[in-house]
Amino acid sequence: MVTENLKKFTTPVFPFTAIVGQEEMKLALQLNVIDPKIGGVMIMGDRGTGKSTTIRAIADLLPEIEIVKDDPFNSHKSDLDLMGNEVKKAIQNNQSLETEFIKIPMVDLPLGATEDRVCGTIDIEKALTEGIKAFEPGLLAKANRGILYVDEVNLLDDHLVDILLDSAASGWNTVEREGISIRHPARFVLVGSGNPEEGELRPQLLDRFGMHAEIRTVKDPTLRVKVVEERTSFDQNPMVWIENYETKQQELRDKLVAAQKLLPTVDIDYNLRIKISEVCSRLDVDGLRGDIVTNRAAKAHAAYHNRNKVTVNDISSIITLCLRHRLRKDPLESIDSGDKVSKVFKEVFEIED
Repeated sequence: MVTENLKKFTTPVFPFTAIVGQEEMKLALQLNVIDPKIGGVMIMGDRGTGKSTTIRAIADLLPEIEIVKDDPFNSHKSDLDLMGNEVKKAIQNNQSLETEFIKIPMVDLPLGATEDRVCGTIDIEKALTEGIKAFEPGLLAKANRGILYVDEVNLLDDHLVDILLDSAASGWNTVEREGISIRHPARFVLVGSGNPEEGELRPQLLDRFGMHAEIRTVKDPTLRVKVVEERTSFDQNPMVWIENYETKQQELRDKLVAAQKLLPTVDIDYNLRIKISEVCSRLDVDGLRGDIVTNRAAKAHAAYHNRNKVTVNDISSIITLCLRHRLRKDPLESIDSGDKVSKVFKEVFEIED
């Protein structure tokens, strides 16, 4: 009964399985949910193409997680990499911990956010007078074990983007002030979105995102009408819509959970890894991040399809998403970076059109 009452007071979220089109973005988000170590998604596209709707929908779709009750970092009760220091101390002292289930955290980072708001602050006065580390958690603490969404990431201060990417890569956030240091877990799926008309991210920041999805406005009139009608009928009666899609939502939820469990057993043949690296080499991709992310995403894609062996099809489905944003931009080149990745992939893997 309590859950039913809570549902009435929560803002209804458009079901993920009801979203029409935008397959690239949906695939990238699902693969990052299966393996957050892929490194997040950068979604670039026109205004009004459902970027925010889709990201909120994936967060709403995910199963609940168990956290230590009243813990500011959503600490896991047994995984050391996902728990704060207070919980670690309590476990070492054999204290019993009360837990609760919550929805996967979905944290929005506002454009005007300060570093203190993102990372958290240390109350120096309290630390000096009372001798305790008084820490006010920031958005990175709230996002632990969840999704951190940055809309208009290309308009965010480079320094803040650096902090976000460092935390997303390491899984930890460190706050230092006046010789006092606090470190807490910050493992989250980083999702950035933006409109390319408003400016691109610097290449070295763009490279740190695991995947890059490009979305365009739907041109087909029939599909456009379908999208408009579905959105209108959802707005008129959201609860009926959510109930109608509950079976599909649960099926996808189960599929993602099964893929997460299968992922550690997924294997990728040595000759496929060699070919992935050859594609990266031919495309002149700097560093090895492209190779690593493509391997991870291919494994997640195989797990998503309930297989423990990566196939060429898995690599074909994700390689453009993993590499297109890592190519050096040549203003004189007429071929799109995504098409270029696809062309080289077909040459290396000897696939005919």
